[in-house]
Amino acid sequence: MTKVEVSFHHLPTTAISDATGGHTNLCSTIKPLANHFKIAGRAVTVRLPDGENGAVLEAIRAANEGDILVIDAKGNTNRAVAGDFVVSLAKGIGVQGFVVDGVIRDIAAIRELDFPVFALGTTVAAGNKNGGGKVNMPIAIGGVTVHPGDYIIGDVDGVIVVPQQDAEKVIEAAEEKLLKDEKRAQEAHANGKESIIAYLNKVLGN
Repeated sequence: MTKVEVSFHHLPTTAISDATGGHTNLCSTIKPLANHFKIAGRAVTVRLPDGENGAVLEAIRAANEGDILVIDAKGNTNRAVAGDFVVSLAKGIGVQGFVVDGVIRDIAAIRELDFPVFALGTTVAAGNKNGGGKVNMPIAIGGVTVHPGDYIIGDVDGVIVVPQQDAEKVIEAAEEKLLKDEKRAQEAHANGKESIIAYLNKVLGN
């Protein structure tokens, strides 16, 4: 991981969202398949025609170690963009995870691979490979535009996109927010109920 990716990996998505104003949070329907999944890396973007998944293989071949495949599947929940075999290929070359505006299949096997997937859900149906997909171009997923190379951070709370040119200032703001939150918690709980009431009065202006 690069220094920026390590910094993002140690930050909760909630702090990053606060730092960005919440404008690049993906739709909350895109969820991790397991609560412990955490990703932080650069996007390799994939745009798929409805029900297709052939370009996912192209994206795996184009990816660098630590990259995250961000897949615009048009919200299709009938055809999977990947199953356990494709996921095993991605993991084998060092792809860090998938973020999918669509569904996957073979969920039990993918969980056994311990490969982070954030998706709308699962299906039993395979995707088609009739062609037409595109790799590494701007896409829209979960209500947010993603460019190749943008930073993708995901955990149990959700997924957020950080434009690559904003990475360092977002990290700085998120770290400041965590320190501020820690100070607030110490203040509010310093003396039990008394300090909690004092904090509430301060916030509420009473």
